[in-house]
Amino acid sequence: MEKYSYRTRGVCSREIQFESDGKTVQNIKFISGCSGNTQGVAALADGMEIEKVIRLLEGIDCNGRGTSCPAQLARALQEIKNQ
Repeated sequence: MEKYSYRTRGVCSREIQFESDGKTVQNIKFISGCSGNTQGVAALADGMEIEKVIRLLEGIDCNGRGTSCPAQLARALQEIKNQ
């Protein structure tokens, strides 16, 4: 498992930390943001295949911001997938 840190943009959370083996994502932690919501997203996505998390979360909007904490997780995973 490799550790990653992603600086979020346009949302309340400042950063997302997680681990990945290149196929799945684990130990997801949002720094700041709406605690209950980010903990829920992290718990649901834990151990899930990266592709599935991206499909489920990309494009989710929070209050017209054009993004959200879940969408930022999808972007972070897309970046490591593209490496």
